[in-house]
Amino acid sequence: MKRELRIEEREALLGRRLILPALLVITGLIVYPIFYNIYLSFFDVHVYGANRFIGFKNYLDIVLDREFWGAFYTTIVYVIGTTLGTTLMGLLVALVMNREFPLRGLVRSLILLPYVAPLISVVFSWQFLFDPVNGIVMHTLVEQLRLLPERINLIGSPKNGIWVAVLFSIWKNFPFTYLMLLSRLQAIDQNLYEAAEIDGASALQKFWYLTLPELYFVMGAVILLRFIWNFNKFEEIFLLAPNVKVLSVYTYYTAFTGTLDLGKGAALAVVQFSILIIFILFYVRKVLKW
Repeated sequence: MKRELRIEEREALLGRRLILPALLVITGLIVYPIFYNIYLSFFDVHVYGANRFIGFKNYLDIVLDREFWGAFYTTIVYVIGTTLGTTLMGLLVALVMNREFPLRGLVRSLILLPYVAPLISVVFSWQFLFDPVNGIVMHTLVEQLRLLPERINLIGSPKNGIWVAVLFSIWKNFPFTYLMLLSRLQAIDQNLYEAAEIDGASALQKFWYLTLPELYFVMGAVILLRFIWNFNKFEEIFLLAPNVKVLSVYTYYTAFTGTLDLGKGAALAVVQFSILIIFILFYVRKVLKW
């Protein structure tokens, strides 16, 4: 005779059935592509024809490739610059927007425009601003301020284009950091600040000993997210300054342009994934202390 399931067992069975569709979707769209990409990284991949197993040759080629190390250095500069920039600017704007002033609601809404604006439209706007012939940036730096002797193509130069890409990313993405920090600022008990004022604490002391500790974990989580997103960033950099070869852009050029070296492109993706995992584990353990 079949035993009747208890309520706890029925609930557990229902829970497994409910998460099964999501599990299948995650497996099909995330887990399978990751393992298949790792598999391809050990082959000389041919679009038309059989793949040839070559072991770790793709990884050896990456280690010996000077262009890879140049892209890695560029990626580190981009990630550190954009992560610090968006965090500091988001913090500054959040502190200002946390104060009462006329039309604060309107200003808060306008600050979100860079983040919600279509990427392709703002990229073309920035390319026009930095145009060496008709752009207002070159006109200001050369004719008005005379900081440069002649007009140059900042975006077209990989050496200078990285800094334009960093500025663009900070401007485009700081509203996300601002929103996260502002939401935490508004939850801080104001009695703490009143008690600090009674004890004679200065504005700097209240910020350092009250505000920052309250923002620590939110800011830490935001920095982690921004690092992950910026490390994998492709569309912003490729559309704005395609000559700036961060790892994502370099992987795209390697895998999908010229001779279509898909095996090396897969190995590059595995290397990026491994670097990111190592950083996440270190950051979560040492900084967030989770």
